[in-house]
Amino acid sequence: MSERKYISTNEAAKILGLSTRRVVGMCNEGDFVDAIKDGRQWRISEEQVYDRIYSVGTSGDVGGATRPCAIGNTSYIDVVKTSYYVDKTLLIRDLIDDQVPVLLFTRPRRFGKTLALDMIKSYFEKTETDTSVYFRNKKIWTCGEKYRRLQGAFPVISITFKDAKFSDWESTYEAIKYIIRDEFMRHDELFVSTSLNLAEKDYLLKLQADQLNEVEYTRALLNLSRMLEKHHQSKVIVLVDEYDVPIQQGHSRKFYNEVIDFMRNLLSGGLKDNSSLALGVLTGILRVSKENLFSGLNNIVVNTVLDEKYSEYFGFTEDEVKRMAEYYGKSDKLEEIAEWYDGYRFGNQEIYNPWSVATYFYNKCQAKPYWTNTSENEIIREILSSLTPEIADNLVSILQGKPVQASLNMDVIYPRINDGVDTIFSFLLVAGYLKTTSKVAETEIGTFAELALPNREINRVYNTGIISWMKENLDGNVVSDLEKALYNSDSIKVKESLRNFIITCISSFDGAAEGFYHGMMLGLVAGMSSRYYVRSNRESGEGRLGLVLEPKLKNLPGIIMEFKAVKDEGSLAKAAEKALAQIDAKNYDADLQDRGINDIAKYGIAFAGKKVEIAT
Repeated sequence: MSERKYISTNEAAKILGLSTRRVVGMCNEGDFVDAIKDGRQWRISEEQVYDRIYSVGTSGDVGGATRPCAIGNTSYIDVVKTSYYVDKTLLIRDLIDDQVPVLLFTRPRRFGKTLALDMIKSYFEKTETDTSVYFRNKKIWTCGEKYRRLQGAFPVISITFKDAKFSDWESTYEAIKYIIRDEFMRHDELFVSTSLNLAEKDYLLKLQADQLNEVEYTRALLNLSRMLEKHHQSKVIVLVDEYDVPIQQGHSRKFYNEVIDFMRNLLSGGLKDNSSLALGVLTGILRVSKENLFSGLNNIVVNTVLDEKYSEYFGFTEDEVKRMAEYYGKSDKLEEIAEWYDGYRFGNQEIYNPWSVATYFYNKCQAKPYWTNTSENEIIREILSSLTPEIADNLVSILQGKPVQASLNMDVIYPRINDGVDTIFSFLLVAGYLKTTSKVAETEIGTFAELALPNREINRVYNTGIISWMKENLDGNVVSDLEKALYNSDSIKVKESLRNFIITCISSFDGAAEGFYHGMMLGLVAGMSSRYYVRSNRESGEGRLGLVLEPKLKNLPGIIMEFKAVKDEGSLAKAAEKALAQIDAKNYDADLQDRGINDIAKYGIAFAGKKVEIAT
């Protein structure tokens, strides 16, 4: 075990939240049994200081002070020193018990993955100081000697790719090189080690001088593992956080092949057939199929939001939120917290969004959509930009609070993110934008689940974050004018506004397919769902209509829109009339009439490139 670290009374006072004078008095009174006099000053072991904190309670209260929530702090030691900490240390116990060589945890952004990895690092890593003090009042410390003897027993490689977000492969590769070099430099004991051979020392020198080529960098995790094992005479733990961030960037910015080739070789080198490896843990949002990234890596176990195992370690459980609310004296806010931030299901475990709950308490219990701007929405926007009528219809149903049935595909690659409704809704599930409402059904032909919005916060994410993105591509006045015209049953203004709306919509994307047109109408629908039930591409009468708006209020008209796409701009008017005639010929108004709605506005809409014609 490492030697004790001694700190000054000033440092101890800051940790304890007391005055320096009070800490000096405690030393004089013998409250710190290992305090030593250094001239006229007292010095106290850091372990004794934290033992005193932890003897008060798990929240770390000292002198009646309430600890704040840690917002954005992903350092385990910093959090347990200064902030309220929700104890997730039994994750360490389960990792030790399971003896799985490599684990990948896929969870939404901001659900505690980075803090969990830093907790694992802080527990296992050999350091010059005694880090057991940060775990002695945690659940892991009560599990027995089997687990305590592994504390501080391993060299640890810990890297994160969360900031590897650049618009081209060259910049991304440079960022990855810096990430790798920084981790080598963190293990500066290797640069003076007498255990390494000449080739290994040469690798270190070339790395310092930035003289390694791309192939040599792909061996970085493997080489660093071997060097650390030689120096410390111990196998190595490898932790990789947000492994899929550069992969997602590669897909979005058109350098996917380059980044996937590099990451495949880097991760396989460090995690496959690495005799120096004691344990590997990765985190990310998306699984990314073994065939695409983890080819041949047959020792990896993937844990997703559908799995019951480890389900309580990412996000807050209901009991944890209740204890947190009690600690802050806000038990009366539990219903509001649940309405806004509860609703996720990992396995069979009910889960709250940890980022939003912590920020809620930090901001004096103001209920807001705190998670909205923290998650990467670029892939979501890509999905929306290529909507089909079927997907658009399902999204409308979800926004109106109706669950949808989906066949889940949890083994997807980014280039195929838009391959149909199953893949898209699977991605929305793992990214935190949807939840499962019941137990997932495993059948001979696939995995099936009912999906819905988790909570009020995510509803706001769609309406003010994602859907508003579509409106940002249009003239806001056009959308507003169209909505007003529909509410006021002004057919002439509807025709004028709708023409402007469509022209603006199409011109934003240089002429889109008919399915995309349906998708862009979601930008309109989102603002009208309080007054209309919206159905798209549904059967009615003798066919499948384009778009129908069924009024919730009696003073509003029903609205039916049928679309045609043509190549020849000269045939637009004829196509629009044909679309209008089809509404009557196919009795598309039958559903509305069956519901007692006889005031129905009908629109035949045809478009070609950036041109639009409307018949009413």
